[in-house]
Amino acid sequence: MHLDTHDLPLSTTSAEAAEHYREGVRLILAAWPGAEAAFDAAIAADPDFALARAGRARAYALNAQPQQMREQVAAARALAAKSGTEREKSHVEVLELAFTGRSAEALTAALAHADRWPRDVLVLSMPLGAFGLFAFSGMADHDQARVDLCARHAASFADDDWWFLTSHGWALAENGEVARGRDMIERALALRTANANAVHALAHAMFEGGDGEAAQALIDGWLPSYDRAGVLHGHLAWHAALVALEQGDAAAALRIYEDQVRPGVSRGLPINVVSDAASFLWRLDLYGHGAPQAGWEQVAGYARQAFPKPGHAFVDAHLALIEAATAGREALGRRIATLEADPRGVALAEVVPAIGRAAQAFADADYAACVRTLEPVAGAVVRIGGSGAQRQVIEDTLLVALMRAGAADKAQALLERRLHRRPSSRDAAWLAGL
Repeated sequence: MHLDTHDLPLSTTSAEAAEHYREGVRLILAAWPGAEAAFDAAIAADPDFALARAGRARAYALNAQPQQMREQVAAARALAAKSGTEREKSHVEVLELAFTGRSAEALTAALAHADRWPRDVLVLSMPLGAFGLFAFSGMADHDQARVDLCARHAASFADDDWWFLTSHGWALAENGEVARGRDMIERALALRTANANAVHALAHAMFEGGDGEAAQALIDGWLPSYDRAGVLHGHLAWHAALVALEQGDAAAALRIYEDQVRPGVSRGLPINVVSDAASFLWRLDLYGHGAPQAGWEQVAGYARQAFPKPGHAFVDAHLALIEAATAGREALGRRIATLEADPRGVALAEVVPAIGRAAQAFADADYAACVRTLEPVAGAVVRIGGSGAQRQVIEDTLLVALMRAGAADKAQALLERRLHRRPSSRDAAWLAGL
C-alpha cells in the first residue's frame, strides 16, 4: 500500500503515481512552483487516481483557472465514488464544496474531515491562512478559530513538521502570540527553506512585532531564490514595499511596486493582485506621498475584469478604495446598494458599504464624514478576512481622518492602543505630532 506525505493510505497501485502525488502536495504546501507538473505526472502514471485529480484541481485554483479546476474536481469525484477510500471521498467532497462557492458548507465539512483524519493536510490547510475558509467566513473571531484548530490537532504532528509549524506559527502570530508564532515559523523555514508560505508567515509575524528591519532583510535575502511564477512572489514584494513606506522611503516602495507588485507584472492570484495594488496605492495617498493616477487607472481596469460582480467582502472593500480613488462614484454607489441588499450578513451588508462610503468621503476630503461612517464599524472590519497587515489600511484611513478632522483625543487613544500592540515608527511620529 502506498502512503501520502503524512502516512495516510492512497488508493493508487502505482508507486510512481504515489511519489509524484507526494511531491505535488509538498509543493502546494510550500507555495512553490511545480505542483502542476507533479500532479500531471501522477495522473499520467495512474489516470484513475482520484486524489491526483483533486490535487491538480487545487493547482488550477492557485493559477486562477476555474474551468479546468471544475473539470478536475468532477473527474476526482467520479473516480473517488468508483474506487476511492472513505477518506478520499470526503477529501474530494470538501474540495468540491469550496470550489463551487459553498464555503460555509466547505468549512463545516473540512472541520469534520480534520477531526477524523487530521493528517490529511490538504484538507486541514483549507480553513487556515489569510485567505482560508475561516478568514472568509465572516466570523469576527477567525484568528482565534485558526489557533484553536491547530491546537486541537497539534498532537497529530511531529515537532519537525515544517508545514504544521508554518501554519500553527502564523495562526499564533496573527492572534497576538507573536514571539511564540515567530519561533515556530523560523523553525519551519530552517527545516525547508524552499517554503514561500513560511517566508510569508514570517513576514507577517515580523510586521505584527514591529520588526521591519528583520522583514526587509528576510525578503531581500530570500525572494531572489523564488521564481517570479511563484504565487506569493508579488505579495512578498508588497510586504517589502510596506517596509520601505514605514521607513519613509516612498521612492523605493514605488519602485518595488512597479517592478513586482502591480497588475501586469505580478503573477499572483487576482485577489492578491487587486488587494495588494489597491492597498499600496491608497497608503501612498494616505501617507502624503501621492500615488500616480496612472497606477490607479491600471489597477481599476484589471479589477473590473477580474471581479466584475460584487459579493466577496475582502475584494469589495479593496474595490471600494479603487472606485473612490478613481472617481468611480456611480460604480461605488452600485456596489454599496448591491451589498446592502445581500442577505448573507454583516460582513457584506454593513461593514463593506461603510468602508465604501468612508473611502469616498476621504477622497472628497470630508474627513468628519469619513470618521462618522467608519468609526461605528471599525471593530467589525476583521470580518472581511485577510490578515492584520492587509486590514490595517482601513484603520489607517480612520486614523488619518481623525487627525485631519481635528479629533486629536480620539486619534491619540487609537495611536496609543496601536503602539501598545505593535511598535511603529510612523505611529510614534504621528503621536508626537498631535
